[in-house]
Amino acid sequence: MNNRLIETLAGAAVIAVAIGFAAYSYSRAGIESVDGYELSANFNRIDGLSVGNDVRISGVKVGSVTGQELDPKSYMAIVKMTVRGDIELPADSSAKIASDGLLGGKFVALEPGGDIDMLAPGGEIEYTQGSVNLEELIGQVIYSSGGGSGGNSSDSPQ
Repeated sequence: MNNRLIETLAGAAVIAVAIGFAAYSYSRAGIESVDGYELSANFNRIDGLSVGNDVRISGVKVGSVTGQELDPKSYMAIVKMTVRGDIELPADSSAKIASDGLLGGKFVALEPGGDIDMLAPGGEIEYTQGSVNLEELIGQVIYSSGGGSGGNSSDSPQ
């Protein structure tokens, strides 16, 4: 009987610590929703971008991705995002899908333009750059650096 009580208390302590770690991780993860206005942008590729990913200006989080869909006419990916209400973006601002590093996640990087007019809530960012597919890029580098099988080598005697 005494042995079961000790095991039960140890199990309860493990569960309490696990709940504590989960709560701490959630509070430090920055998963809070952003209140503001919605914008949209059309991209040719959004590989790796997910709902909830950051929207950043100069590396500072100013919003989050709220939705993704495919335009059936142009086959472009439509990304919907929320930007903080205190951030006003010029109408000629641009958006690109950027990466946190080689193995990092994706985010939308906004670059403010210089226009006098500002994007209205529900507006669309016209100037976009889709994500870069690293596998294709590495494949191009590998296959382009492989020399041809001709006699035009610089090592051959003249």
